[in-house]
Amino acid sequence: MQLPDILVLAPDADDYLPLLGDLVRRGADVSVATDPGSALDAGSRCEVLLAQPDLAAEALPGLPAVRWVQSTWAGVEPLMTRGRRDYRLTSVKGVFGPMMAEYVFGYILGHELRQVGRLEHQRSRVWWPADSGSLSGKTLGVMGTGSIGRHIAHTGKAFGLRVIGYSRRGEPAEPFETVFSAEQLRDFLSKPDYLVAVLPGTPDTDGLLDADAFRAMKPECLLVNVGRGSLVDEHALVDGLRQGELAGAVLDVFRQEPLPESSPLWDTPGVTVTAHVAARSRPADIARVFLANYNRYVAGLELEHLVDFERGY
Repeated sequence: MQLPDILVLAPDADDYLPLLGDLVRRGADVSVATDPGSALDAGSRCEVLLAQPDLAAEALPGLPAVRWVQSTWAGVEPLMTRGRRDYRLTSVKGVFGPMMAEYVFGYILGHELRQVGRLEHQRSRVWWPADSGSLSGKTLGVMGTGSIGRHIAHTGKAFGLRVIGYSRRGEPAEPFETVFSAEQLRDFLSKPDYLVAVLPGTPDTDGLLDADAFRAMKPECLLVNVGRGSLVDEHALVDGLRQGELAGAVLDVFRQEPLPESSPLWDTPGVTVTAHVAARSRPADIARVFLANYNRYVAGLELEHLVDFERGY
């Protein structure tokens, strides 16, 4: 049986070649490209595309043979806005949860330990014996109850936090004590001491955290957004922080990336800016997901982590 040809389209495409060596030995032809232009030459006959979604969106019109796209990202938003939908699209799950949780709790712990303030006092050679806070007994709210959100929730429970969730439908999910629905958003936002956002980017989530949302939060609430920048109304967030409607914000994702130098987020008190680093698509992790799905594809089985084009995830 001739295995379907594969095109890998990503800036680090060459790193996938040794990881897909078993497929080559089994007879699959694996091509690589680092940009959409070279993809058209390398993979014009490829049936399977393992690709970074933004690059795939540009290349797909010129790759008519593609029948399955495996994303290298958890999010697939660039592919939702393009017209072609005559292929199966799968995302990545079960990979980013541990990395996201480490990032989230690194900053939550830093907030409670008052690390920024202690460093500032150290630089001024001032002895500052102010008490640290504690996570124990506080409430963690997680917006998004998929695999990443659940991993963050499990980690929160290990720290002694009460953990609640938010999803569009509000369906119960482990390990959340309660999951609030879209109709209960304001009630949900009033409860967390730490609010972590891992929602996908869809029309329903665009601007969901707006001025009304920030007014609904506890003044001591810390927001951590590691999902999609489109979730947050950035101007409303700046206003909310300046008015004391929430305690701070750790932002790893933004509406425009890189974040423009003119953005007020850079120097708004209480904001921490990081450059979309909470979780990286490491070829070894992505290849493991792809290989399992490729074997299912060849066997004619249903693919794992299929994306619904209508819902956007």
